[in-house]
Amino acid sequence: MYVWMRLLRIAATHRRRGRIAVGQEGRLSFRCLPSDIDMNLHLNNARYMMLADVGRMDIFFRSGLLSTARRRGWGPLLGGLQASYVREIRLWQRFDIHSSIETWEETQIIGRHRFVLEDGRTAAIILTTGGVYDFKGRRFVEAGEVMAILGHADAPRPPDAAERAFMASHRALRTAAKGGP
Repeated sequence: MYVWMRLLRIAATHRRRGRIAVGQEGRLSFRCLPSDIDMNLHLNNARYMMLADVGRMDIFFRSGLLSTARRRGWGPLLGGLQASYVREIRLWQRFDIHSSIETWEETQIIGRHRFVLEDGRTAAIILTTGGVYDFKGRRFVEAGEVMAILGHADAPRPPDAAERAFMASHRALRTAAKGGP
């Protein structure tokens, strides 16, 4: 099943699978298909990103973020990501993706997607940074405001060392991409 069919599956089943709150982990199960592999017969690095998108969309559907964003003229936007591959996912192998919103700071929301093999070992981790953009106001919405609308009143936990390094690296790369020093 190509990634679009996988996305349609999670969109069609999100209500049946229940609501997910900020801080909870979404889990999706997949099998590595022939359309997912590279010449080494394992999950292609680009497919990890696409499947992380599916995990993120699952959170957006099940938390109510997508419907809230559309009503307000907002859109969740991915800013960047960092991936670490530690074990391969071979053709026909089953795996799960555990996706979560980890923390946030100002307008930046940090997500985590962990690819887990059937034996419980982690195959890869992808950290993402993104935000919710107000298209009418031409600004990113404060993450705390977004979380409050989703019913999460608690303060975010401080970013851990890996998240802090990722956020700093992302800021520097973004500045360089915009032509800065």
